[in-house]
Amino acid sequence: MKEEMDSAPMVSSLLNKLANYTNLTQGVREHEEAENEEGVRRITVTGPQMGTFIGVYLPCMQNILGVILFLRLTWIVGTAGILGSFAIVSMCCICTLLTAISMSAIATNGVVPAGGSYYMISRSLGPEFGGAVGLCFYLGTTFAGSLYILGTIEILLTYIVPKATVFQAESKETEGAALLNNMRVYGTCCLVLMALVVFVGVKYVNKLALVFLSCVVLSILATYAGVIKTLIEPPEFNVCLLGNRSLKNDNFEICAKTKDVKNTTVNMELWALFCTNNTCDDYFELNNLTEIPAIPGLLSGVIRDNLWGNYGPAQTLIEKRNLSSVPAKDVTKDFYKPYIFRDITTYFTLLVGIYFPSVTGIMAGSNRSGDLRDAQRSIPIGTIMAILTTSFIYISFVVLFGACIEGVVLRDKFGDSVKKKPVIGVLAWPSPWVIVIGSFFSCCGAGLQSLTGAPRLLQAIARDGIVPFLQVFGHGKANGEPTWGLLLTVGICEIGILIASLDAVAPILSMFFLMCYLFVNLACAVQTLLRTPNWRPRFKFYHWTLSFLGMSLCLSLMFISSWYYALVAMVIAGCLYKYIEYRGAVKEWGDGFRGLSLNAARYALIRLEEVPLHTKNWRPQLLVMCKLDSSLSVKHPRLLSFTSQLKAGRGLTIVCSVLEGTFMTRGKDAKTGEQNLKAAMASERTKGFSHVVVSSNLRDGFSLLVQSAGLGGMKHNAVLMAWPAWKQARDSSTKRNFIETVRETTSAHQALLVAKNIDRFPSNQDRLKEGNIDVWWIVHDGGLLMLLPFLLRQHKVWRKCRMRIFTVAQMDDNSIQMKKDLQMFLYHLRIDAVVEVVEMHDSDISAFTYEKTLVMEQRSQMLKQMQLSRTEREREIQSITDVSRGSIKRKKSSGVEASVATRKPVITCIPEEEVAQAQLIHDRNTASHSTNDKAAGSPPERVHMTWTKDKLVQERNRHKETLAVKDVFNMKPNQSNVRRMHTAVKLNEVVRMKSQESQLVLLNMPGPPKNKKGDENYMEFLEVLMEGLDRVLLVRGGGREVVTIYS
Repeated sequence: MKEEMDSAPMVSSLLNKLANYTNLTQGVREHEEAENEEGVRRITVTGPQMGTFIGVYLPCMQNILGVILFLRLTWIVGTAGILGSFAIVSMCCICTLLTAISMSAIATNGVVPAGGSYYMISRSLGPEFGGAVGLCFYLGTTFAGSLYILGTIEILLTYIVPKATVFQAESKETEGAALLNNMRVYGTCCLVLMALVVFVGVKYVNKLALVFLSCVVLSILATYAGVIKTLIEPPEFNVCLLGNRSLKNDNFEICAKTKDVKNTTVNMELWALFCTNNTCDDYFELNNLTEIPAIPGLLSGVIRDNLWGNYGPAQTLIEKRNLSSVPAKDVTKDFYKPYIFRDITTYFTLLVGIYFPSVTGIMAGSNRSGDLRDAQRSIPIGTIMAILTTSFIYISFVVLFGACIEGVVLRDKFGDSVKKKPVIGVLAWPSPWVIVIGSFFSCCGAGLQSLTGAPRLLQAIARDGIVPFLQVFGHGKANGEPTWGLLLTVGICEIGILIASLDAVAPILSMFFLMCYLFVNLACAVQTLLRTPNWRPRFKFYHWTLSFLGMSLCLSLMFISSWYYALVAMVIAGCLYKYIEYRGAVKEWGDGFRGLSLNAARYALIRLEEVPLHTKNWRPQLLVMCKLDSSLSVKHPRLLSFTSQLKAGRGLTIVCSVLEGTFMTRGKDAKTGEQNLKAAMASERTKGFSHVVVSSNLRDGFSLLVQSAGLGGMKHNAVLMAWPAWKQARDSSTKRNFIETVRETTSAHQALLVAKNIDRFPSNQDRLKEGNIDVWWIVHDGGLLMLLPFLLRQHKVWRKCRMRIFTVAQMDDNSIQMKKDLQMFLYHLRIDAVVEVVEMHDSDISAFTYEKTLVMEQRSQMLKQMQLSRTEREREIQSITDVSRGSIKRKKSSGVEASVATRKPVITCIPEEEVAQAQLIHDRNTASHSTNDKAAGSPPERVHMTWTKDKLVQERNRHKETLAVKDVFNMKPNQSNVRRMHTAVKLNEVVRMKSQESQLVLLNMPGPPKNKKGDENYMEFLEVLMEGLDRVLLVRGGGREVVTIYS
């Protein structure tokens, strides 16, 4: 005995668990247990104690078995037939079984908190899918509350107290409207009452959970008992038929026209229903009354008559098959006779939508994973066993109903032919009231559970913060009760109540649950196919093919049930998805779709490497060289604006910057700079990637980015940068970096775009009302000059600008033919632009050009001669300062007059440029001191330097190798440079004449000289070329064709 007690639970323990059985989730109970009866908060520490049977199996059973089983299953069997009903039940049960398998895999891959399917989908497919489907699941749960309340009121008004109606039908035509109005009034009252119960405390619902479950179990057992009893003694319920038509028998007791009483024929109640003023209905006179048993029993052979379906339009009579009758000529008055009519048009797909809610509720176990002793084991076993059990119950009921009950009774939805009793109640033993009372309390309990669970599901979604307009529903009472969520749930539930038809609400409910199940299957399939390292479910009996089959079945059932409801549900989910994507909070939950994106990206990158890129697929993949200031903020944000305006080609964008130093010392600065880049890109709506590298010098950093940015086939093919402020730079490194970048992009066959006056470019909020985008096509660069304005005009900033193309003709060119050829070329390229050919005549080199070239070369030569190291400059300044101080001391010691007589200053022999050089060096070394002095308010000091001829000779001899100054005034300009300058000046004159007022000017960018000795003059040529123009984009092609005339 002791060994048995150790291995098996005691009876008292089992009874205690049953007594404490609840169908509520852990979060709901925690809210209620937070306060005791006196309202004092208390803390209870209880470990999860529920096993598979109490924690998963029974809640799933209670949620699955419900209103449809008791109120509609017999009608579905009678309408669709046994075979049709078997197909409906099998499809729905297989759908939920496959979904349960997928759900078990997801639920055993980690802990699933409150939220159930929402939590699983959102963490598997991402916040967008999770939020959209979670709200669909919330709407489904809310409409389920409407369904159960309507079922409760239908049982109340049809079977319990049919006389308790508020609206009375004045005629036969108004009976339907009166019934709907009564359903609305009583349904609203019931909804308010249930909402008050949930608001006051779900602990009352918790205490009644076992009562509700017992009602369901007793009702099912009573039905099975009634089936067994038909083998022994069928129930004494008879159905009265007139001809082959079924009659309502609530207004008569005897199924006969007349009756002989003491040799006198007496008219019965039916006579009064069909005859008035001794004039009887034609059909009543022509046909006889027949009384047949409503429940013939299992051995009666009625199963053969119920195998096939019997569909029909609304307001048609319910007639018995294989029973002949004499038709009447006048059928217009049949509607007013006590016949039984179909209330709605019946067809197979409608029955699927009405039946499907009866198999929902499979998530009850996964919602309670925190309450379970071993969730990894209990959820799969309990859920699948509950589905198998309920599937057996449904399928067995389909067969038993068809084998025991007469067909006309099965098709009688409200039991009018059996004294206003539910058809399943007529079959049940010992009394129909077992079914009536059991189904009534079952529907009440299910409605309360829906009103309890839906607000908490909404609260879980709101607290995740992925749907901004739901933030208010994340709050509640002090103990966490979702008060605002309950109010919204009641409001939505009232919509279903106002529909007032169980058959109309059921398909709506089916859509939302089917969408939820569809994405549970999709989540499992995606995770399985991706084979992510974190996908390690303890439930092993799953496969991606089963998940795809379940997903396909869900989608098929959606459109089978109601294609328009399916489309509406998809549109709602799609709108929610896009809203969350656009406005929702950014969440990283390691979802499967991110993994799917990674796999797809990897596959696409590998495919891009296999074949070279065709010209038709070319688009600007930009590497944007963005400069950061001392505070690591973006110096030219308009460069990012211009980038987004160029992105009509939908290409790649990589925004980069270089920091000088080592990564060990400036790693944090690099991360900060990258965050600032991302923020600037977001504010300018530039979609792409950002990256900040740290290099020992800027030149190496730029070279590294040009060579290695991008990945595989997604590498940049163009570099965008701002025109450097090289004239204001303190040294020549800015100029050298720019020229080397030009050389490297040319060597890498990458295009280069250089924007001058980038801060004057329009922002994304600007709208250029008019103006021109002028292209000066001097050298063919693969068509990039023509493609860029086309891409810019796709953006709303430049959309109203006109594109003009200028080309230059020499003296020996045929300008008219050139214009025709260019127009034809643009026509084939499908680019709309105005073409203009500008003729440039050979003219003499002007004195201005000659002088400009000379000044340029003189400055370049002087800068070469002045390339002193910092130490040498400081030493030179120090020596000059020492001489000045010595001179001042000598003046003090020997007197002013002697100094003037013996030491006459020689200033005229010193070139002005050398004095300026010395002053410049001194100013740079004393800049910080002067700044501090100015900040302190003291007047700036000026150093007076006196140079003598002897001192000058001494200093020149000392730094002979460094300061070997040539006589720059005797220089003659290089003729090659003069010609280049002449070309730049003349072209600039023509561009300014034609494009001075243009919104943007695009120019061919000439390449740097191959000999690096000419680098000093290259920047001068470009400055002259762009002089006097507001917005300029220098374009240098990458050496390949980027446009084509072919489709």
